[in-house]
Amino acid sequence: MTNHLSILGAAAALTLALAGCGASTPANEGSSSGSAESGASTALQEIQDSGVLTVGTEGTYKPFSYHEEGSGELTGYDVEVITAVAEKMGVEAEFQETQWDAIFAGLEAGRFDVIANQVSITDERKQTYDFSDPYTVSSGVIVTAADNTDISSFEDLDGKTTAQSLTSNWYELAQEAGANVEPVEGWAQSITLLEQGRVDATINDELTYLDYQKTNNNEGIKIAATTDETSESAVAVTKGNTELVDAINSALGELREDGTLAEISEKYFGSDVSE
Repeated sequence: MTNHLSILGAAAALTLALAGCGASTPANEGSSSGSAESGASTALQEIQDSGVLTVGTEGTYKPFSYHEEGSGELTGYDVEVITAVAEKMGVEAEFQETQWDAIFAGLEAGRFDVIANQVSITDERKQTYDFSDPYTVSSGVIVTAADNTDISSFEDLDGKTTAQSLTSNWYELAQEAGANVEPVEGWAQSITLLEQGRVDATINDELTYLDYQKTNNNEGIKIAATTDETSESAVAVTKGNTELVDAINSALGELREDGTLAEISEKYFGSDVSE
């Protein structure tokens, strides 16, 4: 079931809400200089010569890029995807863990060749960076109690109560739909209030719901509706690296065709989120 809200309103909210790691576009994204493009023609050759694809990632963003038990091996959905991409390219992925606020500056400074950290493709970012084909596609979802029959669209939220973080863009989408918002600190508290019957619904990213269900298998909740608009995440590279983007896209195409992307998706989300 899909929402029938204003396309512009819902799209704007979704784009902002899923803009990579739940954060706004870093201020330094617009500082990319022509120096990044000057070496673009040799970037792929340098990677092939060295045998290493250097990847910028957070390492603290579960289930996408994180350490098992907090200090174990680096793993996650994005980590496994880009590792498989590197293997298809005939090189090895080497990870440079970086805080989100500094990750784009690190790319521009040449600390790594690409970013694999759920970077959403936005018009603003496309002005400064090049992107591979998407390897994650996600919608916004309304989550209700499993036995709820009153909510099956975003229009049905009018007059209902939703649990939302006041700093998230899902809060704005809930308000636009006419819902009364119960402030919460995050997803876990939203689900608690939903299970207690203190709210009617919560709006969040589908990936958050799938990740939660993969671990908890909570039969007491369900997705009641999804947004028409989706957010797409991809590998980010410096502007002008067309040969590198083509090589990554070729690898992603092979991984999609042979079922590897679907397999990695199922491992982390119990569903194929790669397309």
